[in-house]
Amino acid sequence: MKINVLAFGAHPDDVELGAGGILATHAMRGLTTGIVDLSRGEMGTRGTPEIRDEEAKEAARILGCAVRENLGMPDGRIDYSHESQLEVVRVLRKYQPDIVLMNAPTDRHPDHGRASRLVEEACFLSGLHKIVIKDGDTALEPWRPKTMYKYLQFYNLEPQVVVDISEGFEKKMASIKAHKSQFFDPNSTEPETVIASEDFFKSVIARAQDWGRVIGAAYAEPLISVRHIGVKNLEDLQ
Repeated sequence: MKINVLAFGAHPDDVELGAGGILATHAMRGLTTGIVDLSRGEMGTRGTPEIRDEEAKEAARILGCAVRENLGMPDGRIDYSHESQLEVVRVLRKYQPDIVLMNAPTDRHPDHGRASRLVEEACFLSGLHKIVIKDGDTALEPWRPKTMYKYLQFYNLEPQVVVDISEGFEKKMASIKAHKSQFFDPNSTEPETVIASEDFFKSVIARAQDWGRVIGAAYAEPLISVRHIGVKNLEDLQ
């Protein structure tokens, strides 16, 4: 299956928080989108891997994603070894995405920065013809995405692109709420965490509103461009 926009996250819910609005908006406009989680989030304080698997499926459905995969890497120990890179390369060649989204380059959770480097390097390796990866008996063709972006997470970093997500904002918030074990639930008896507080949930809305204000939209999500952004006409930038 050809995927137009493929988003990677170190943990289930990373993509929803950082780029859920982008995925929802692009899916609503007819593009094919997908999510690849590197780990099952098994080290999280709340929930279980099995619960999180089901929550991730529901969130992907809400966002209109055509696919969602989990590579089963160890939560808390995601690395950028060559073996890990090749796992990501397999996915890139399988879905041939034009646009790849990935974790923030540095963040509160150390997995996020490592996952960001892992995916970025894999995007380059995926285009090397002498790296042979098979799907069964079939060799997957080399593929390198056209553009790569890193979404913001816990830290406020400086972006180069701000995307209007007003059209898909409600789906973004619904997809976050699908991860019931992880976020604010007044009836939960599990230990409270930073992201499970009511204030954190409110901050997600406030951040989207604030970035929307910057570009004259109701809601927006910021992105860090991996490469310089090139255009043939300044009117392409609005």
